[in-house]
Amino acid sequence: MITGEAYRESLRDGRQVYYDGERVADVTSHRIFQRAIDVAAKGYDRFFDAAPDAISSYLNTPTTVAEMREHAATHVDPLTSTSYSSLMTLLTSAVRIADIRPEGSEAIRNYVKQVQQQDLRVVECITDGKGDRGKRPGQQEDPDAYLRVVERRPDGVVIRGAKLHISSAAIAHELMTIPTKAMKPGEEDYAIACAVPVNAPGVKIVNVTSEPDAEDILDAPLSANAHAPMGFVIYEDVFVPNERIFLNGETAAAASFAHALGLWVRINGLKNMADEADLMVGFAQLIAEANGLERVAHIKDKIAEMVIHATLIRATLEAAVANSDVSPEGVVVPDELYANAGKYQGATYRNSMIQQIQDIAGGSLVTAPSTRDLANPDVGDAIRKYMGTKQSIDGAYRLKLFLALRDFAASGYSGHQAVSTIQAGGGLFAQRVVTRSRYDMDKARAMALAKAGLDDPWA
Repeated sequence: MITGEAYRESLRDGRQVYYDGERVADVTSHRIFQRAIDVAAKGYDRFFDAAPDAISSYLNTPTTVAEMREHAATHVDPLTSTSYSSLMTLLTSAVRIADIRPEGSEAIRNYVKQVQQQDLRVVECITDGKGDRGKRPGQQEDPDAYLRVVERRPDGVVIRGAKLHISSAAIAHELMTIPTKAMKPGEEDYAIACAVPVNAPGVKIVNVTSEPDAEDILDAPLSANAHAPMGFVIYEDVFVPNERIFLNGETAAAASFAHALGLWVRINGLKNMADEADLMVGFAQLIAEANGLERVAHIKDKIAEMVIHATLIRATLEAAVANSDVSPEGVVVPDELYANAGKYQGATYRNSMIQQIQDIAGGSLVTAPSTRDLANPDVGDAIRKYMGTKQSIDGAYRLKLFLALRDFAASGYSGHQAVSTIQAGGGLFAQRVVTRSRYDMDKARAMALAKAGLDDPWA
């Protein structure tokens, strides 16, 4: 295992990273990446064990439902979380492709062990540029619209393409690169799954971020510590050796990776949603108290509605974990029905939760002065006076609460989170499809027929 400081040093490896039109010479010293790296480094130190053969307790593979539940209850930094879901995606895929590509299944297990032993961080690279969305990969005017193999060699392959909006790509070590969808015969070059080092020749990462500027950090306590730079990952004729190739032309298995990733991103998303829902309830209660509205009937009713939502999301997470399946290979897989239904419910009604906070908070959510105004000798005292509501609610406290709420519910970061909640792991349609496919419709039909006293007309 490595320490947080060793992690920082590992990022000085010649990787090609870009931000705002310029090449970033050293991500560890660049203002846009520093705080995200600091958070990831703290994650390393949190799980560090000096024993020679130690493996991160969080990146170790759960083998029982109890261990899965412990993972679900553990709060970690975004990069560690993404690494865990990446490894579990690969292990789940290894089981599903074993009959089609046994050498790929073995390569996955070897790779996961390597990542665990070296304490590396891995990110999920799935979404292609896609070009004309109405056409399949092989029908595109530009064949590179989907990442593809452009050359096969005895010792590996050369790939070309791009993967979009990849969280934390610039500050990770490895790019888990997988097909974005099912592939058909004739699309063999697009059926490629592999692991690529971030600093591999030909890899370039262009970044955007929702992180606030340095001068606004005091007014943005959530986004300052929770953001992850989003990478536009370009693969310009990148060579991948055979031992890092998991799928190589087997179109029948291409969808296995996307489905596995969807499951693990959704269960991760559901975990985050459950925590976020509790946070939203807490924020709503705090601002109601600060505004002197905590005993008003319609405010209490709004918060009760939020509590019900938070409880149901937590319940679907627990159900997904409790009904996990353990494969003969020892891979624990959460229940897809509950994971997808919970993720859909959480994403669909998140805006309603935000709206309740906005309604309870009032206009100061977007108009309250900054903490720098509070420190100004000319106006600071007046701000404290007029932002206060009662003796127990100091004006500075209420102002800072508004600023935290603004960061969470009315900022660029808030918008980024709203879109990510919907799109992570596939859009809402994908969750509806999986939920319906995993639901026991036959049982529901039989129950309805019995209650109606009818015979099955299709029997």
